[in-house]
Amino acid sequence: MDHTLRIRPLVSGTLLVATLIAAATACGASDENPLAAKPYDAGDEITSNLPEGDKKADSDRPIEVGVKDDDGRITDVTATDATGRRLAGELDADGKRWRSTSPLAAGHRYTVRVSVEDGDGAPGSHTLSFETGATKKKTLKVAFGPKAGTYGVGQPITAELSAPVKDKAARAVVERALSVRSTPAVTGSWYWVDDKTLHYRPKEYWPARARIDVSSGLAGIKVTDSLYGAPAKALKLTTGDRVEAVTDAAAHTMTVKRDGKVINTIPVTTGKPGFATRNGVKVVLSKEYSVRMRGETIGIAAGSDDSYDLQVYYATRVTWSGEYVHAAPWSTGSQGYANVSHGCTGMTTGLAEWFFNTVREGDLITVVGSQGEMMTPFDNGYGDWNLSWDKWQKGSALRNDAEPERADTVQAARLRPQI
Repeated sequence: MDHTLRIRPLVSGTLLVATLIAAATACGASDENPLAAKPYDAGDEITSNLPEGDKKADSDRPIEVGVKDDDGRITDVTATDATGRRLAGELDADGKRWRSTSPLAAGHRYTVRVSVEDGDGAPGSHTLSFETGATKKKTLKVAFGPKAGTYGVGQPITAELSAPVKDKAARAVVERALSVRSTPAVTGSWYWVDDKTLHYRPKEYWPARARIDVSSGLAGIKVTDSLYGAPAKALKLTTGDRVEAVTDAAAHTMTVKRDGKVINTIPVTTGKPGFATRNGVKVVLSKEYSVRMRGETIGIAAGSDDSYDLQVYYATRVTWSGEYVHAAPWSTGSQGYANVSHGCTGMTTGLAEWFFNTVREGDLITVVGSQGEMMTPFDNGYGDWNLSWDKWQKGSALRNDAEPERADTVQAARLRPQI
């Protein structure tokens, strides 16, 4: 037997190259590879509970999509309304049925894109569209606050509802629809202050120089049997530098920081016995160049030793009941040494002007070392930061472990203007 290796001569280099090109082309578009094929129209294989023709879908019922073929399965479903709001849903483990899990909005048009795979693995797709019927029931409006602008890092977001929402399940519907996004991102939560008011704050303060976008996806969503969400105007905010003032009532000083660095230490006077300044974290509510303060408005009889009627300048407000940081030229001898005011924080006119021009709404003012009560969370300004993060989270309707600490159960504020 001849074991000599016989080599067949190559006819031409061109033939070899052509053969390789043909092989590569065949691998790139083989009719036998179902994953490379263009998805076929799977309309005849898809079932749904959507109404036919021009009939409107019931927004109170979830939508369902399935496949007829025993060997086929659904691989993906994307449902969105005309605003781009996505409808959440769940796909069964066997891929036979998809069902929406979030509420449909009344009076909205939806587009449902369904992707399937047949028994041979070939991909198919089909798009469904439908409209939900409008509702004539009462609508729930949401107004966000504060107004658009730049604020300090302590500014809470507020949501005021046009109608009370008491049921916890209904509150959860509302809360899920309210979106707060910040750049940089933070962890935060809503708190139900009462049946018509929500506050939102992060776990810590907002980052300095952050962007905050607040919006509602409640439009058309069923809240209760008689209440549906209405469209709401979105809100955009930014934060400035992190400006914090800490008033030590016992040491009679205020230390002001910007982004963690001390920028001023100010001699002050705070509330005297019987009018002691509230301890705790407060947020700048407004700035008023001139405010008239009178003792009679808080029950001090005219002509008594504690009576006063003064025009106060460079007044930075921190409570609705009348606590300010302001110029107090009549008490300069006590500033840095004794507490002689009716609860406000007083300083020289020059320093009050500097402070007035340095802080903005939403900046933080914390009082320590006073004999006064603690700042209440919600009924006298923004005392939100005086609740621990754990207690704050319990004010959310999405928490199942506890009921919120209601604002009307905390100690009422002393509603008196102070100087």
